Amino acid sequence: MHPQTLRQYDRLGLVTPSRAAGRARRYSQKDVSTLREIQRLSQAGVSLEGIRRILDLENQVSALQSRILELAAELAARPGSANSSRVFAAGLAGDVVTLARGQRPRPRSQALVVWRPGRSSH
Repeated sequence: MHPQTLRQYDRLGLVTPSRAAGRARRYSQKDVSTLREIQRLSQAGVSLEGIRRILDLENQVSALQSRILELAAELAARPGSANSSRVFAAGLAGDVVTLARGQRPRPRSQALVVWRPGRSSH
């Protein structure tokens, strides 16, 4: 790549290499991979603004994947989480109910009991 192209990408924030003494740019292996991706996208006709958006989205995906791993590790570290004795299910009315493992939601009774004081039932 032409040095002017590298400077432009640096100014646009597409790649931010580290600096050595004398403000010389030092590109890491990750920077080189990013530059190759920029070049590939540019040759495919994607604008620099489109490339920036793609790179931002890829960074967001990476951050979210890392967060998922952190949360999964945190969840696994909780006591009893691996063999939790309760599960969640949809109740008959569409609500969420907590059940012991192996149970099914019980239907709500539709029976009506009428009690009248003073009357005996036979």
